[in-house]
Amino acid sequence: MSLTEKIFGSKPDGQTSKRASRKAKAVSVAMLSAMLSLTACTRDYTVAYVYATAAGGGGTGVINEYGVDYQSGALVPISGSPVAAGNNPVKAVATSNGLFLYVVNQGDSNVQLFAVGSDGKLTSKATYKTGTNPTSAALDAANKFLYVTYTYQPGYSATNAGPGGITVFPVNADNTLGTATNVNVGNNPTGIVTTNFNNYVYVIDAEPAVGSGSPYGVLLAFSQNASSGALTPIGKTVISTDVTGRTVAAGYGAGTSPSGIAVDPASRFVYVTDRATNQLYGNIVIAGGLLQPMQNSPFATGLLPISVTVDPRGKYLYVANYNSSTVGAYVINASTGAATGAVGSNATNVGTGPNCVAIEPALGIYLYTADNQGNTTSGLQLDPHNGTLKPAQNQPYPASGTPTCVVAVANGAHATQVVNP
Repeated sequence: MSLTEKIFGSKPDGQTSKRASRKAKAVSVAMLSAMLSLTACTRDYTVAYVYATAAGGGGTGVINEYGVDYQSGALVPISGSPVAAGNNPVKAVATSNGLFLYVVNQGDSNVQLFAVGSDGKLTSKATYKTGTNPTSAALDAANKFLYVTYTYQPGYSATNAGPGGITVFPVNADNTLGTATNVNVGNNPTGIVTTNFNNYVYVIDAEPAVGSGSPYGVLLAFSQNASSGALTPIGKTVISTDVTGRTVAAGYGAGTSPSGIAVDPASRFVYVTDRATNQLYGNIVIAGGLLQPMQNSPFATGLLPISVTVDPRGKYLYVANYNSSTVGAYVINASTGAATGAVGSNATNVGTGPNCVAIEPALGIYLYTADNQGNTTSGLQLDPHNGTLKPAQNQPYPASGTPTCVVAVANGAHATQVVNP
């Protein structure tokens, strides 16, 4: 049956046929126009938002706001970007629904709550005091508690170095933060992660040299009380005090100067970068959240690895190498957790001095770095079949201030990859 027959219900004749022919052409043009319009709309679709924190001058900081093009991964600045933040924002974490950000302002020793608008624009809502000189943060899987590591317990400072701790905030239903509690840890905690399953928290400490000894790194393991947020040391982790009353932390080995930490989505493996030795340490999570070093760990990285992340599928791992200005790509062995360099993509160039790396959760194929020395945000596209990387369109992208970290959220109700253990 012809299109005209479908329109009129029977085979037309004469004038009816001509009218039908004209109507069929009009319908065809309209359909084609709609299809082209849909294609154009889809081509411009923003699949995610990226936020790059940056230090500014005069005790101020900013957050660079970008939209992510779904087809190319290119970043487009959001109108009005950047938005003001506190003094030296060094870390940002997002709620799992992508509607709120918590930004750690190191210079102000506080955490700042931002709401993410439907257009990706950030709106500051409140600030909350943390311990002195905060360094990192993590939300638990249920988004019920925010953990912020800080450098100095009361009575200590840069001129009187001492142990640090973790500020534990309960998260209210409206994502504001409740009254904080504290957990003491060792010297200079630099990173923290939480697991998606079984409620474990892992912290890296960079311990200074004592006497004639050398600096060393410690990986601390805790179990989390899902109701109260309280942390209990597990395994080799021991938090105690010495004869002077200073907090002393012992735990698992983490190289010399641990700089970055990540856990895979299935909560089976924990990875730590050591910026002093240019290595990546891998640990297997065993019963009770305890850790066991991976066979053949540590693994080689580029120069000064400072940040590490695992892709949403749990198949690939990426390291930002500050001095090499590269991102290293690795394939994760599903059984052992061992990290093997991805073929042809072990050192992909990005902007100068990448010090943070993140993957957008909407498609899970676009990776971004905050380039501290280049004043840019770089973008790469990962191949989900083998983990290799290639530059995103028109990258790197200009950024205001001196970039310190980067985080990405999905735009709307996009599916986020979930990996079951």
